[in-house]
Amino acid sequence: MNKITKLEFQKNNSDRVNIYIDNNFFMGVYADIVYSLNLKVGKEVDNIDLYNLINEEMYLKSKDFALKTISYSPQTEKNMRKKLSKKEFDENIIERTIEFLKKYNFINDEDLAKKVASDNININKFGKNKIKYNLYNKGIDKNTISKTLSDIIDDDKEFENALHLGRKKLEKIKDDDKSKVYRKLASHLSYKGFDHEIIKKVIRKLLDYDVYE
Repeated sequence: MNKITKLEFQKNNSDRVNIYIDNNFFMGVYADIVYSLNLKVGKEVDNIDLYNLINEEMYLKSKDFALKTISYSPQTEKNMRKKLSKKEFDENIIERTIEFLKKYNFINDEDLAKKVASDNININKFGKNKIKYNLYNKGIDKNTISKTLSDIIDDDKEFENALHLGRKKLEKIKDDDKSKVYRKLASHLSYKGFDHEIIKKVIRKLLDYDVYE
């Protein structure tokens, strides 16, 4: 039988403890796992059994962290992997956790992309470019973004949104110089994610002004 010869808190992370067996480094784990398994200096252990036991505890801790994170805000697979990695879970633990989350549909990038895009279109009234940017920042991959945009956004709806936001902005612009009004409108709509052609159509409709080239 081998013995635990040293338990020490990690210098850069006081939540984790390094375990030494027979004076050799064995692995680093969360401190609460050391307590829950009643690991102490001098305790006799079987290395393989101990490793498997700790692995299961780490997996349960990883799942618990992931589920709590998702309860606050939906996550993409990419972002969840980053969060688990920052918590210093081993790669095999992260992989098992992601498989669990996907199996029970706690993580579904396609569904999340559709929800974000739908909210952006119907609530925020954003244009395609802004929605694409928001999906990318959520960690959605390019192929899913492309498919989501083609499935959900149509030209008529996007123009309707741009016209709505354009009218709201126009009410706030206090300027009689038509060219200045046009530039402010164009800048605002571009920021909201609309492309050149849609902005030009909106300005033409709202201002009867056709210098935007």
